[in-house]
Amino acid sequence: MNFLSLLGQIKPYLPAAQIAVALILIILVLLQPRGESLGSAFGQSFAVPGKLRGISKHIFWFTLSIGIIFVVLALLRLLL
Repeated sequence: MNFLSLLGQIKPYLPAAQIAVALILIILVLLQPRGESLGSAFGQSFAVPGKLRGISKHIFWFTLSIGIIFVVLALLRLLL
């Protein structure tokens, strides 16, 4: 079984997979920290940009990887 026939077999499942990945991506983007604290509403910001720690770092990298998967699925759907 060659690679092109394998891609032809997954073609019917690509739209459903892309929708599922898009929903996961939306949820992950909404979970991202805003980067500013409540003090920014009053002119003060205590947040330090660029420092991701703990769960924020994991959410960021998971969002990035799901975004890449989404783009790959979109390109596969376009080419098939």
